[in-house]
Parts: sequence; structure tokens; C-alpha cells
Amino acid sequence: MRIGRHEVAISNPDKLFFPGPGVTKGDLVEYYVNLAPCALNHVRRRPFHMKRYPNGVEGEFFHQKRVPSHPDFVGELFVQFPSGHSTVFAVVDNAAALAWVINLGCIELHTWHSRVDDVERPDYLLIDLDPSEGNPWEYVREIALVVKEVMDELGLASFPKTSGATGMHILAPIKPELPFPEVRRFAKALAEEVERRIGDQDVATTTWKVADRRGVFVDFGQNARDRTIASAYSVRPTPDARVSAPLDWKEVGRSDPARFTVQTMRKRVDKVGDLTAGMWRRKASLLPRFDQLDLPAGDTTFVPPKSRGRRWTSEPGR
Repeated sequence: MRIGRHEVAISNPDKLFFPGPGVTKGDLVEYYVNLAPCALNHVRRRPFHMKRYPNGVEGEFFHQKRVPSHPDFVGELFVQFPSGHSTVFAVVDNAAALAWVINLGCIELHTWHSRVDDVERPDYLLIDLDPSEGNPWEYVREIALVVKEVMDELGLASFPKTSGATGMHILAPIKPELPFPEVRRFAKALAEEVERRIGDQDVATTTWKVADRRGVFVDFGQNARDRTIASAYSVRPTPDARVSAPLDWKEVGRSDPARFTVQTMRKRVDKVGDLTAGMWRRKASLLPRFDQLDLPAGDTTFVPPKSRGRRWTSEPGR
């Protein structure tokens, strides 16, 4: 398959990856290549965590952090962990690299919250609305609007998207000034303010222990090193081939995650455009905002473990 200047071998393109809707591996590659300008906006220059489904959603999957032998158009990044272990992540910066990881069975696009320039400092804050069994989608939509209210008051731009499974992600682009623990501390206070405003533990909770939760978990814990989320436009391993779809805030109150699938997303983007276009130009500093949440000032000092880039590529003009 010719993608830009590169040839990418696609093995077994007719293999069924989603038997229900009849989506093949070839269909999945075509989806990602077609929407690469949108998807790469969120994946580019980030450590890429490979979660591989070589036989589709009904088969076994496995996690692979270390990138296998790869062509030159796939980047790589050496990362040292606090434990002393290390690995080399893939870095997916162009449409050919995107097709290459999909061919290996990476149905989802799982990336770190930070970029290769400084993997120790994230460039977005995440609130993950994670409903447990018995929590209706209506609760998720209600809580999301309160998250927006709090972020608006803090002067943070906010971008909602369906998780592609049962929840919703709200991302706030931030300047990569603070290490992960400080961003998590800020996100926890923000989540607790959302919980306070909802005022009903059967609707929204920040209770950490799963057994003690009743409502939708307003999850701040994803703001941690080595945590990943399925990025915007990522397909999810659901029977109906759902996609993590960016939303306009005006449609959050009536949104239905089942509407966004591999088969429907191209038409949606043609209709509404990329709702995250320009998102990364709206990064705000968290430093002056800690006192708005009655928090001690953010600490920018941090001595990271040894991490270094060893090669990554970038499409011209990106």
C-alpha cells in the first residue's frame, strides 16, 4: 500500500477484525489513513503503547511497549522508568507509521499525555468520566457540563470526546511546565470541586476505592506517568467498532456514543470538521491557577530518570 512517499505492507487485509459490522483489517487501515490528518494531531510525537489484537476484537490481545523491528518512517523513543527498567516506544508521526502499527493489530491508539520533547511533563490535563455498572449515560453528560463550568472558571480550554466505550474524556491543553504528580494534584482538586457541585454521591464521586463507589467516577488518576488513553479518533475494541469521537459542547447533552463508529466517522468529519483543530494552540499554564483551587503553588522542580529520543520522523509542515 502506497502512503505518501512510503510503501507499507498490509498482511491479510481481508481478515475480519470486527465480525459484527464486518470490518476487516483492511477497512481499519483505510479508516486510519483516511482520517490521519485528524488522528495524528493527537498521536504525533508521543510515546505509543502498542496494544495488539492480531486476530481482531474476538481474539486474544497483548501489550507491547517495546517497538519491534520497524521501517525508518516509524520513530522510536528510549524511556527509562523509575524502577530501573527501560524500553523503546514507537513514535507515530505520519500516516505510513499509523498504517504500520494498525497492520500489527493495534486497533486502538494508546499514547502518553506527554511528547518526546519532555516525556516527564504532560501537555494536557484529563478528567475521565468512568461510569460503573448501573450508572446511566445521562449522568456522564450531566457531570461533563459541570467539568466544563469549572474549567471555564479556571480559564482552561476544554475539549470533550466520547471514550469510545462507556465514558467521556474532557481534555484541557496545558503548557508542559509541571511534572505528572503536580498535574495530577491539580486534576484531583478540580475533580473534587466537580463532585462538590454535583452534591450527590449517587451521581458523581471521586471515591478511589472501587467497592465504595456508587456514582460515576470523576477520575483524575489518569494524569500520571506511563498512563495512556485511547486518543481522539481512536477505534475501540467494541463489537460495533466504536470510535473515540470529539464532541462540540453544544451536543454533549444529547450525545450518544453508539453513533460514532468506523463506518460513520468519515461522514461526521465531513459534516462538522475536526472539532479538535487548533486545540494544541490553546495551551494554558496551570501555575497561576493553583490558588484558584486553594492549592499550594505548583512545583516545577523535577529530576527525571534518563530518557532520550533516538529517532522520530515528522511529516513536512507538521
